[in-house]
Amino acid sequence: MSGARGLSRARLRAAHPVVVLRWLRAGVLAMVAMTALLYVMVSTQAGDQVTAGESTDRALQDIAEAQDQAVQADKALKYVSETDAAHLIGTGAGFTNATARVSSLLTSATEGNAAGKRGLNHIQFVQGQLTTCVQRANTAVRDRSSMDTARDELTRGRQKGSDDKAVAFTGGLRASLVDLEALQKEAVDEQRASRWLNPALFWPLLIGPAVVMLALVGTTCRIVARHYRQYPSPALALAWLATAAVGIATGFLCSRDRSGRADPPAPDEAMAIMLPLLAAAGALAYLAYRPRLAEYRFPRS
Repeated sequence: MSGARGLSRARLRAAHPVVVLRWLRAGVLAMVAMTALLYVMVSTQAGDQVTAGESTDRALQDIAEAQDQAVQADKALKYVSETDAAHLIGTGAGFTNATARVSSLLTSATEGNAAGKRGLNHIQFVQGQLTTCVQRANTAVRDRSSMDTARDELTRGRQKGSDDKAVAFTGGLRASLVDLEALQKEAVDEQRASRWLNPALFWPLLIGPAVVMLALVGTTCRIVARHYRQYPSPALALAWLATAAVGIATGFLCSRDRSGRADPPAPDEAMAIMLPLLAAAGALAYLAYRPRLAEYRFPRS
């Protein structure tokens, strides 16, 4: 193995500088192309994860608002019960509007469900609790009985398990809405912990080509200075800076998106800048090698 490595190094030293420069140019251009490929792959995958997280954030806002509306529904029933006005106003406009709003918000939250089938089942369960509460309130009005049963469906506390801890989704509507919010928060945290939003994965992918390209550029500068007695072309440095800038900028975008406070890392506006920048980097790299390669003309065999 060591003999093979030594032979490869000997061949490299024996190769004409222009041949080595061609190898280096191919390597530099390959790193620019790889950066473009990885940029599209990482930013697209991470963007999909962030978009899903944003949808769940909106669902969480809907659930939080539904909790407020459930409180308003309970207050409305309490007012009807205390004033004994059910025979005049029924359940009241306040209760009707609040429960209708809860139903609408739960339907909206379904679109951003991040907990899969489990989350969908619990949303349907909460919607069933809401329907039961409305039915019991209407029954109390019709029978001119107490609103306590309907209010209990709203305010009932959770049951406790064998470990003396409250069991989720065993309480009334208000408690179930809180449990539903906790379930969705747990799911969105798992979304943001996706491998495509994991810095240990995307940073090496995005920075790796720039690191390799830097080594190739450094070798190029050494050969140009030693064998050509010339200064390296500034275009080569600009090509590396542009390539590294794309990788670093995308990495920071992905890092910010893990907190859910930023836009997806691959919006059309960003891609319209990044890809042309990489195209310019490739053109600069190609032009940077051209003067040195043009100094030698090998006869065709």
